[in-house]
This record gives sequence, structure tokens and C-alpha cells, in this order.
Amino acid sequence: MTYDYQIVDADAHVNPPPTFWAEYLPQSLRSQAPRLVYDEKEDCDYVEFEGTRKKINLIGAQAGRQGADFKMHGRLTDARNGGWMPAERLEDMDRDGMDVAVLFGGGPIGTLNEELYMASFDAYNRWLGDFCSYAPDRFCGVGYIPMREVDDAIARLKKLADAGFTAVNIPAFPQPLDKLDFSSGGAAQSSALTGDPLGPRRYDQPEFDRFWAAAQDLDIALTFHLGARTTRYWEPDKFLADLVMSKVTMAEPIAIMTFGGVFQRFPKLRIGSIESGVGWLAWMANYMDETWAKQRFWTKNTLVEPPSFYMDRNVYASFIHDSIGIRTRHFPGAKNIMWSSDYPHSETTFPNSLETIERLFKDIPLDERAEVVGGIAKRFFHTGDGRARKFVPEPKVSVA
Repeated sequence: MTYDYQIVDADAHVNPPPTFWAEYLPQSLRSQAPRLVYDEKEDCDYVEFEGTRKKINLIGAQAGRQGADFKMHGRLTDARNGGWMPAERLEDMDRDGMDVAVLFGGGPIGTLNEELYMASFDAYNRWLGDFCSYAPDRFCGVGYIPMREVDDAIARLKKLADAGFTAVNIPAFPQPLDKLDFSSGGAAQSSALTGDPLGPRRYDQPEFDRFWAAAQDLDIALTFHLGARTTRYWEPDKFLADLVMSKVTMAEPIAIMTFGGVFQRFPKLRIGSIESGVGWLAWMANYMDETWAKQRFWTKNTLVEPPSFYMDRNVYASFIHDSIGIRTRHFPGAKNIMWSSDYPHSETTFPNSLETIERLFKDIPLDERAEVVGGIAKRFFHTGDGRARKFVPEPKVSVA
């Protein structure tokens, strides 16, 4: 099969090795960086940090393995090299038929050390910038910032924009101001994705308007990355149910911002719900519209348009296998959907992404297919050069 339009993978990942911290943290903090330890007695590498020793986790590096062969722990060499080696990443993208990869990833360090925690955001972003500089026409990196003190978040946002980033990931909910709190996710990275869903701070509150204004003025996309609730991959009996809920709970921060008038106040703000699936968008928009129509008077809601209007204008979302979302893309609130491969995570379509696209979009008009697998992501992330590339994939062995 030949594709004559550009494919933008709206959610792919990098997995920088733990050794990168010692290279990218400020000099004064490098002695505190995690260390990679090779254990000859076991078929596993370890990360040593702040007195703990943990096995290398491979849940985010399963690309190329069949489901029955997933390996949760092992050596760093068991992870796919394309997760941190840009040349090999390009080889995998060419094999899989991807023109551009939007790259999400790691950071921050899981520590209660305030200075180290905050510095680790910059360290990761600098590493990602260097990775993307290898092929800036093929890689679109998404920076990470904390959402604690608003002035700090704005300064970090501007720094990333000056460095050429066109998208930034923020927690699904604000983080506590007064202390580092990882209780919602059990780890710093989860906190950086989730924030504090039960805390008193909400994104529709006035204190955050300056941040939304800055993002709008900088024309930079903001994303929530599957972070509204934590998936407990370390407890296999809970993982599958958690994975379902991790998708649909992404509706909560979007509902807060919609009903709270954030999109009404900032009409050019772009928010992306990443790796959340999209089949729930149409239901959500319809439910919000009906509820708003009946309840807006006594709640004194100030929206001047129904919620679906703002979702169609301001809200985007990505999916992997969501055939329901594709078929509801013309419903109010559900038009801004973007396909992704999730490389190299366990849900990835690699190395059969083109075959997956063909199956999902079999009955979809070509112009609409091109929009969902590339055009919408180009506009959201400001990436891709608009020129079509043609790929004729080589025969592959199917991967479950």
C-alpha cells in the first residue's frame, strides 16, 4: 500500500536512559543523580537513587514484542534503542511509515528534594531538545513543566517557546503550592502528569488566567497526557481496570476548563488530551450540552455558547485503536481527533501502523483520513512541513 499524504504520529514517546541525568542536571546536582547498576547475578539492571535500588522497568519499551512476550523488568539493552537513540528512531519511523513523531517522555526525578525536583524538568527538556535537533523536520518534542506557582510556570513556558518548542505538557490538575506531594500517583512522574485531583486548586480559578493568556499569546499547544488518574502498572491485578479509567477520567479537567469559562476567556487556547482515546468526546459534549441547557440558570454559569462549541474550537485528543471515535468524529465536540502509534509503549501499533490505519479507516474518505492521521495534528502541534511523503512498507511480521 502507498500513502500519498503526511502521517503525523500525535503521541509517540522517548525513554531517555537513567544515565542522562548526570549529564543534563546542573553541575551542583549531578552527584545526586540516579545511577545505573549492572548486576551480573541477575538478568536485570537496577537504578540506584537516594538509598533505593529498583529494577529497570520496561512497561514503556515493549515495541517489537508480541503481547505474550512482554517483559516488565530487564536490562537497559532490552529496551528498544529508538526510545533514546535518534538515528535508530528514524529507522523505526521509516519502517513504520511515520513522517513526523510528536515526542512525549520522562521527567521529573522522583524526589522530595525541592531543588533537584524542579531542576529535573529543565534537564529533561534540554535532553529532549538535543534529541529533536537531530531531525527537526521529523521530531516534534513536547516539553514538561510543573504547575505549582503560576509565575514560575509562565517563565518555564516562555523559556521552552524561546527554545523552539511548540507544545508543552502540564499536569491534568494543579499541583500543591506548599510542598511536593506524590500521594495521588506515588511517584514524581505521576504527580507531574496528574497533579492533585482532590486539592483545592482548579484550572478555572482566576490565578491561572495569566498562564492561559501566556500560552495563547505564545501560540503554544498545551497537553494533558493520560494523567487524570494513575495507572498502577506495578499491580497487575489492577492494571487493566485502571487503564480503562485513565482514559475516561481525562474528561474531568476538560469539563472544569469548559464550564469554568477558560475557553470563552481565551478563544485561541489549544488543549490536547493525549493517549486518552476519543470515543467519549461525542458523549461528553452531548451530555454537557444537555446538562448546561437545564442547569446553567441556577448555577449562574456564564457560558454564552454550549459546551460542545468550545470543545470543537479548543479541545483536541489523540487515540490509538479507537474505531468508535473515528465514527463519531462528525458529532459536536468530537472533530479534533488525532491518530497515534504510542511507540514504544505496550499499546503501540509498531511495526504495523500502516496496516492499522488501513483497517481503522477502511471506509473513511481519503481526505478525512488524511486529516485524522496528519492534518489536525499539524495544526495543533505546529509541526510537519505540509509536503506529502510516500512510504511503501516492507512486509512485516504481525505483532499482537
